Amino acid sequence: MIKVLVADDQPVVLRGFTAVLAAQPDITVVGAASDGGEAVRLAHAERPDVALLDIRMPVMNGIEVARAVTGLGAKALMITTFDLDEYVYEALLAGASGFLLKDIRAEELAESVRIVARGDALLAPKVTRRLIAEFTGRQRAAAATLLTPRESEVLQLIARGLSNSEIAAELVVTEHTVKTHVARLLSKLGLRDRTQAVIHAYETGLVRAGGRDPA
Repeated sequence: MIKVLVADDQPVVLRGFTAVLAAQPDITVVGAASDGGEAVRLAHAERPDVALLDIRMPVMNGIEVARAVTGLGAKALMITTFDLDEYVYEALLAGASGFLLKDIRAEELAESVRIVARGDALLAPKVTRRLIAEFTGRQRAAAATLLTPRESEVLQLIARGLSNSEIAAELVVTEHTVKTHVARLLSKLGLRDRTQAVIHAYETGLVRAGGRDPA
């Protein structure tokens, strides 16, 4: 069973998300909090696998809660009303595994929790490029020079949202080869997961807003 903590200061959203997740056969809701302070207390008491956190909450905001729960070994999945919330990038840097919009469908919500619980990263597809470009487009880093040309190519495709199987088809290699490239580039760049790889790709200018690569 995947143990989930839900935190949101809007009662309707909190009840709705809790009900959807509690109805899943492989998910159990171990706590529901209406503010960030309560969320941290419940996280310490219940030790959830995944914390579904509203970014904007009283007492402690979602970023502060994300830092706290990831420090306990939980995965933080952020939820927001806005597709370009100014706090989302900060939340990712704070250790969150991804974010979702509040208009997500019930079946997508449950599957998102499963994805994050497995250790994968998740960003709402329709806003990924705009979000990262908004907050990181002007930054540049020399770390990209550590990668081989093929690893840089794989990183570009990750930033465009392609899965390992899709990257394998694009490059005409095996999926195992892609996994090897991904593991190596993450290690070289000191990145935790694919979410941080996407951020890095935009920070370094390897990929630009709208999916265009630099000339």
